[in-house]
Amino acid sequence: MLYQKTGPGNDTVSVAARYIPVIKVGDVLSVQVSSFSPEATALFNPYTAITALSGTSTMQSTPTTPMPYMAGYLVSEEGQIELPLIGKITVQGLTNSQASKEIRQKLLNYLKEPTVNVRNLNFQISVTGEVARPSLFSIPSEHITLPEALGLAGDITIFGKRTNVLIIREVNGKQTFNHVDLTKRDLFRSPFYHLHPNDIVYVEPGKARIANADRTYQLVPIILSALSIIAIVVTR
Repeated sequence: MLYQKTGPGNDTVSVAARYIPVIKVGDVLSVQVSSFSPEATALFNPYTAITALSGTSTMQSTPTTPMPYMAGYLVSEEGQIELPLIGKITVQGLTNSQASKEIRQKLLNYLKEPTVNVRNLNFQISVTGEVARPSLFSIPSEHITLPEALGLAGDITIFGKRTNVLIIREVNGKQTFNHVDLTKRDLFRSPFYHLHPNDIVYVEPGKARIANADRTYQLVPIILSALSIIAIVVTR
């Protein structure tokens, strides 16, 4: 069963398992190191000052405010990042937690009781179509659901089709096109309830929006003709 009643007026719905992203080629990673020796630790945090100045905590971009520069370690084509003194470490296919443990083991040769925090700086999703504020959003928490993403975009407008939301997702190097009905309880068990990095959410316009656009296009020539006639009369 998709859901079950637990009491008068109360329903419960099964939710898809939380998505845990793994590191991929092209990701930009923040690696924050701390230990008992701040002076020694500073060597392993070369991007800390740059990150603070560039404001990478910004949640979203706007047409006039581009996404901030992401200061961090780029995962190479070989699936590696290169840290000071330690050298190259393979992180592709690891979760952030696993990568943190891998880096910590290497740091034990240089620091006493180090702790490592790895974050993905380019976890981004796009929300377009019939929403109030279409944009590219950066997700610092590295976790977001489809309803939350639509909330960031100001929700679907009255012209949007809630029954046919398109999720474009890259799987094994290919773009897949998947449709979700927000009015169905199946949404909570859908593999698209939890969004992945670089997902594109497109809300299709409904018939009212299309009809309204058609009327606009029909009126434009009439308005232009009227303005032309007025201009001719005024110049005489």
